[in-house]
Amino acid sequence: MNGNPLYHWVALAVTTVLVLPIPVAILTGWTPSWIPVRKRAGMRLRAYGTLCLYGLVLANGLPRVADASLGTVMTWMNVGFGFIAAACVLFFLAERRDAGHRSRGEERPPATDAGS
Repeated sequence: MNGNPLYHWVALAVTTVLVLPIPVAILTGWTPSWIPVRKRAGMRLRAYGTLCLYGLVLANGLPRVADASLGTVMTWMNVGFGFIAAACVLFFLAERRDAGHRSRGEERPPATDAGS
């Protein structure tokens, strides 16, 4: 049922390399320059949401790598649905926070010191 563990290891490695660094960097204080100013209010919530999606990958992949029983795989698959729900809520809250900042007119970037 679980298939070849090599496929799951490759998927976990690729997901770790592609998904994990940006949200962790955002949570440590880095602000990507390509994110529009109007979307920066909810960045931390989006980072947590992305980490929830990474948790989904772990919850679905690790039991299969361990060649767990059908009951264990199904239980962790259901835990994965909880990660999906949490990510959806966090993405929704991030969008609400961005909309709140836009409605208050906080769409402009902060002023910079021209003398330095």
